[in-house]
Amino acid sequence: MKDRLTLAFFANASGDLKHKPILVYHSENLRAFKAKNITKDRLLVFWRSNAKACVTMTIFIEWVNVCFGPAVKNFLEENNLSLKCLLILDNAPAHPPGLKANLHPDFCFIKVLYLPPNTTPLLQPMDQSVIGNFKKLYTKHLFKRCFEVTEITQFTQREFWKEHFDIVQCLKMIDKAWNEVSRCTLNSSWKKLWPAVVAECDFKSFEPSTEDEAVEDPAFEEVVEEIISIVRSKGLVVDKTNVDNLIDEHREELTTEDLKELEAMQLTIIQDEENSSGGEDGGPGGD
Repeated sequence: MKDRLTLAFFANASGDLKHKPILVYHSENLRAFKAKNITKDRLLVFWRSNAKACVTMTIFIEWVNVCFGPAVKNFLEENNLSLKCLLILDNAPAHPPGLKANLHPDFCFIKVLYLPPNTTPLLQPMDQSVIGNFKKLYTKHLFKRCFEVTEITQFTQREFWKEHFDIVQCLKMIDKAWNEVSRCTLNSSWKKLWPAVVAECDFKSFEPSTEDEAVEDPAFEEVVEEIISIVRSKGLVVDKTNVDNLIDEHREELTTEDLKELEAMQLTIIQDEENSSGGEDGGPGGD
């Protein structure tokens, strides 16, 4: 399946504040939402859409002012902390170089710091195991759901993916996985950028074998083993390399051919739904 979405996460250095991630999908109005009375402004993600399902500068600026700014301000006030915040960004295309000028006046206390070019894999905290750990947890919940459904129904795995896995189920799994990324993992991810903030007990338990190795929560190796166990219980042959390769594939950008195929698929879905619902907008989505 070529269906894709993009997620962008944020958390503070102490690991006790994580809020709505950005989620960008290729469709705005979804039949799956209408069927289940789901409104996008009540989702546990900041939902936006565009044809390539990618974060743009406009989306990012809106997220900062609608989600990030209010969340940080509330956190600081509730904890009787000074209104001070340093937002650290890498040089992703969606991060506008003049973000400070686009902040709402209520969030003028937010300072912005950009990491040097080509340092994201080395320094960016979200890249130091947080995103990788999230993907492992999401994959675990995804396989669990697949095998639970096929076990109690007559569906094949192919039928499950094609006809019974939609964006609503995907969102539930995203929420579960993000909730399970622990404060300890979030705090430890700052080791390379700001080692002084990492709690000493966590610092020791997350000690990598080399300076260049990403910080890795040992508990997430158990998640990989759980994924392998789930898949093997269904008679499939899989090992750690297979799981790692699957997770790594999520980093790959869609090719021009992939994007054209995705666009054609979207048009087909919309046309089919218009024919079956008398012109109602939207379409089922998948991950």
